[in-house]
Amino acid sequence: MLKPYFMKTIKTDNDKNIIYKKNLIIAGPCSAESEEQLVTTAIELQKIKKVDILRAGIWKPRTNPGSFEGVGVKGLPWLIKAKQITGLPTAVEVATSKHVEDVLNFDIDVLWIGARTTVSPFSIQNIADALNGSEKPVFIKNPVNPDIKLWIGAIERLQKAGIVNIGLIHRGFTSYGNTEYRNPPLWQVPIEMKRLFPKLPMLCDPSHICGKRNNLHVVMQTSVDLDYDGIIIESHYNPDIALTDKEQQITPATLKQLLQQTIWKKVHSNETAFVSELERLREQINYLDEELISLMADRMKIAKNIGEIKKNHNITLLQSSRYNEILDRAISKGIALDLSEVFIKSYIEAIHIESLRIQNTNP
Repeated sequence: MLKPYFMKTIKTDNDKNIIYKKNLIIAGPCSAESEEQLVTTAIELQKIKKVDILRAGIWKPRTNPGSFEGVGVKGLPWLIKAKQITGLPTAVEVATSKHVEDVLNFDIDVLWIGARTTVSPFSIQNIADALNGSEKPVFIKNPVNPDIKLWIGAIERLQKAGIVNIGLIHRGFTSYGNTEYRNPPLWQVPIEMKRLFPKLPMLCDPSHICGKRNNLHVVMQTSVDLDYDGIIIESHYNPDIALTDKEQQITPATLKQLLQQTIWKKVHSNETAFVSELERLREQINYLDEELISLMADRMKIAKNIGEIKKNHNITLLQSSRYNEILDRAISKGIALDLSEVFIKSYIEAIHIESLRIQNTNP
């Protein structure tokens, strides 16, 4: 077995933990398949000069039993060797306390918790207990379903265990039926998490959001535009022969091109003209938001009156045909005004739920 290359805490030049580095790039294969595959990929990624951390799946939670579920502990020395050769810190997903024990024994630099684990408070608590007091950075992926409370709960459990270096990963959410994405991003959820936890770094995982190689750049650029702190992406020296998720992995050369195409934005600017114009537009948004809220309040007053009429005539609150009529008309109008169908559906659904709540409220 290779002698582990120990590094207690990874630091940047300004003596901050590397997970707080702006425009952080974590890349590597979906799964560690062999020492040769992992080391070859790591060397090619290191040549890009923009990759900060090497990632690889050691244990793979697969939907179907019998499919490739990772090489397990024997892959950890491969990561150590890749690190010794390239100097890249390493990152691994953990899902159990035993995984944590193994990862700590090999002094892996960064851990992340997968989406299927985040949904289980018991699993998160076991991991938190195993990491109790550790200085290791830990990223938490969003739960597979858009339940923000589960994501928040995972953060709180780690914090109570004394874990201070915590980051978040947005990898999209499971949906039913065919969509443009493997896991639709539902950007409003991570945006809310950024609002609630502004000091926690947020990474985007375009590989799992897209599920295929197309649209990766669109998702990456969107996350940068939303002031995410970096990218975690799957890269394999030869994706076509990968044992897992070959359709969404890209070569290091392709990753280099994507990173070059990505326009990294500044968070702030002190230029007078910029500040003045931005403030003017923001004031317009504030005014429109106030108008929207006032109009929504008026709409809900009407909904309340409709609810009272329904109750007086013993009519069910939910009228599916009427809801479909409203939705179809809104989508048609929205598309004509260059608003996405996904946005209009979410908007009308939220209004409908609130309307039913108000109609069901006893006077």
